[in-house]
Amino acid sequence: MMSEQEALKGSSARNRGGVQRVEGKLRASVERGDYYEAHQMYRTLFFRYMSQSKHAEARELMYNGALLFFSHNQQNSAADLSMLVLESLEKAEAEVEDDTLEHLVKLFSLMDPKSPERVAFVSRALKWSTGGPGKLGNPKLHQLLALTLWKEQNYSESRYHFLHSSDGEGCALMLVEYSASQGYRSEVDMFVAQAVLQFLCLKNKSSASVVFSTYTQKHPSIESGPPFVQPLLNFLWFLLLAVDGGKLTVFTVLCEQYQPSLKRDPMYNEYLDRIGQLFFGVLPSLSHLSPLISHLSSPSLSHLSLSLPPSLLSHPSLPHLSSSLLSSTSTWTE
Repeated sequence: MMSEQEALKGSSARNRGGVQRVEGKLRASVERGDYYEAHQMYRTLFFRYMSQSKHAEARELMYNGALLFFSHNQQNSAADLSMLVLESLEKAEAEVEDDTLEHLVKLFSLMDPKSPERVAFVSRALKWSTGGPGKLGNPKLHQLLALTLWKEQNYSESRYHFLHSSDGEGCALMLVEYSASQGYRSEVDMFVAQAVLQFLCLKNKSSASVVFSTYTQKHPSIESGPPFVQPLLNFLWFLLLAVDGGKLTVFTVLCEQYQPSLKRDPMYNEYLDRIGQLFFGVLPSLSHLSPLISHLSSPSLSHLSLSLPPSLLSHPSLPHLSSSLLSSTSTWTE
């Protein structure tokens, strides 16, 4: 007598065989150029499978159908079936798995970059990947999207998705290419500054450190450091060390001493307001940087412990640090 497990396997095999036969007919229809007819048949089968709770079969059929339409440059039909792939994931409450994410990004990569359907698709995919509204999306999905957009040389959107991933190294390498291909030599420090500050605003200290170290090591226009020729890079280096220490007075003095560099982009001080709240205990009501500096910089700086390696305290490329700050006790290791 056939066991229940054997019966289930047999049923699954029959279902798979049925899907393959249907796919064969649909493929033939597309190959003949009967795109509208094939599209409508895909939709009919999707809702039939979904009504029978055959979510996996529906998803596989729509995924393969979308790829088929993309291969025939039928963008609208392909995008529609791609959205049905997402609908099957949503209604099945499917778990987020790497294979699924890779399939979604494959569909994304084939969509017309300028189409509104692509924007709707990625927004819905990110929402599904976190289980609802109000969240930023699965980090792995963000990473895959960032890599895809990087290949398209869509650097600004790639950077956004890298920021919400955990791939600081990938982000840095993309920024090196972005800076080298589209930036001015005088702005090499600004490309990484925005990324470091934004990673910190997202409380991702690890990726902030990785993107800084990788970028400064790999960029052909940056001499090895620290210390660096560019004051802004020195500020970022000090800031990452200060974040580890969590000393508010050190943070305040750094922001004060490096104001000439920080004024290069009006967003820097806004990012630093937020970083002050997250890592240094600054109250939101005191988070405006200029008042904060005037409020906290009155005590003698000789009491600070910036904790710098002794060999760097008198380096000529660190002109923005006051002598009293540089004479503080050093506890960081070489």
